[in-house]
Amino acid sequence: MNIHFIGIGGISMSALAEICINKGYKVSGSDANESYLLEKLRSQGADIFIGHKKEHISDNIDMVIYTAAVHKDNAEMIAAKEKNKLTMNRAAFLGQIMREYKNSIAVSGTHGKTSTTSMLSTIFQYADLDPTILVGGNLSTIGGNVKIGNSDHFITEACEYVDSFLNFNPQIAIVLNIEEDHLDYFSGIDEIKASFNKFGKLLPKDGYFIINGDDENTEDILHEIKATVIKYGTDACNDAILKNINFNENGHGVFDLEFRGENLGTFELSVPGLHNIYNAAAAILTAYVSSIDLELIRTNIKAYGGVGRRFEVKGNYNGALVVDDYAHHPTELKATLSAAKKMKQSKLWCIFQPHTYTRTKSLLNEFAEAFYAADKVIITDIYAAREQDPGDIHSKDLVEKLYQNNVDVTYISKFEDITDYLRDNVKDNDLVITAGAGPIYQVAEALIQK
Repeated sequence: MNIHFIGIGGISMSALAEICINKGYKVSGSDANESYLLEKLRSQGADIFIGHKKEHISDNIDMVIYTAAVHKDNAEMIAAKEKNKLTMNRAAFLGQIMREYKNSIAVSGTHGKTSTTSMLSTIFQYADLDPTILVGGNLSTIGGNVKIGNSDHFITEACEYVDSFLNFNPQIAIVLNIEEDHLDYFSGIDEIKASFNKFGKLLPKDGYFIINGDDENTEDILHEIKATVIKYGTDACNDAILKNINFNENGHGVFDLEFRGENLGTFELSVPGLHNIYNAAAAILTAYVSSIDLELIRTNIKAYGGVGRRFEVKGNYNGALVVDDYAHHPTELKATLSAAKKMKQSKLWCIFQPHTYTRTKSLLNEFAEAFYAADKVIITDIYAAREQDPGDIHSKDLVEKLYQNNVDVTYISKFEDITDYLRDNVKDNDLVITAGAGPIYQVAEALIQK
C-alpha cells in the first residue's frame, strides 16, 4: 500500500509515517518546511516533498492522511478528491492503528500530556515491555518522538482540539485536567467538558478512566462511563491519595501514594514542580493497573529526567541557568514558574512568546495573572501558528495588563534584541526561562552560544 501524508513534518504525523514504514508500506509526504524529522523519514525510505502541489498525488497512491491544519483548498487535498483517493484525517488513522493493541493508553488533558506520556513511556520501556509510543516531544529514552514496539502496549497523547481524541480506541484513558483552551473551536468550558465525557464513553467496560479528582471540571465528565473510574489527587475522597508532598533542593517532588487504602509507598521524581507530581500519579496508576511491578514503577519513574521543551535545561550563560519550556497557557506558565521558584536562584527571568491570537485574546486576563513568580518578564510578538492576524490583539495588550499588575515587564519584538538584552543584564545564579509553543527556544539557544 502507498500512503501519502499531507503535513508529514508534524510531530504526530511523522510518527505515524514511521509506523507505516515499519509495517512495510510505501510512504510519501509533503510539508511546508524542512526539519530533522523529515530527514529521519528520508533515511528510512520515505519520499518527501517541500511545498504542497497536486503533482504529489500520483496515480499509485492508495491513501492520503492529512492533519487538522490542512484546509479543503490545499492543492493535494483537491487532487486526492479529484482522483477519488481514500482520505482520512490524522486522528482517525491513529484510532485505527490503536485497534491493533490490547493495552492502548491515551493521555489527555489541557496540560501535561507530553510529560505524562513520556513518564509512562519510560516506565514501560525500562520494564522491558517493548511498547509502541507516540509522544509530542523529543524523549531521549526512545531516541525521538516515536518508538515501534513489538507488544500489545501502545501509548499516545490524545488532544481534544477539534475533538481529535474522539477518533481513538483506548483501553485506558487519562484526563490530567480540563480548562478553557482551543477557543477557536470550542464555545467554552461546557462544550470542552462534554467532549471529554464523550472521550470517556469510548472506553470498554473492562477499561480504566484515570482522572485528576482535584480538578474542578473533571466531576462533570463521569456520567455514563462504563469503564472503572480511578480518581487521584490530594483530596481524601479520591481513590488514590497523594500524601506527604515535599521537594528536594532541586525542586524535584517526593510523595507518598495511597490507593484504595493500600500504601503504595514513597515515590521520588527527577523533574521539578507540583504539576509533575500530579502527572506522575496518573502515570504510576496507569502502570499499576497494567500489572507492572510496583518496585519497577518506583525505580522507573525516578529514571524519567524530562522531555524536550518541558523544563529542558539548555545550558548556562554568565553563571545563570538557561531553561526552555513549552508553557503557552496561563496555568502552564504558573506551574512552570512555581517550579522554578523552588530552585535556588537570584533572579527569575521569563521570556514569553504568546501562542495564537485567539488564545492570547480569550485568556488575556488570565495571562496577566500568570507571571507573579517571575522577577523579570520579557514579552515578544504573538506566534500566529495556524491563524491569521485579526488586528484586534497584540502582545503590547498583555504588556499593558502586566504593567497594571505591577509586574516588571518589557516588550521586545525581535529575538536577537532579546538575546542582547539578556546578555547585558543576566547575572550569576539567575534562572532564565524561555516559554511558549513557538520558536522562542531559539533565544535560549542563542544566549548560551554567546
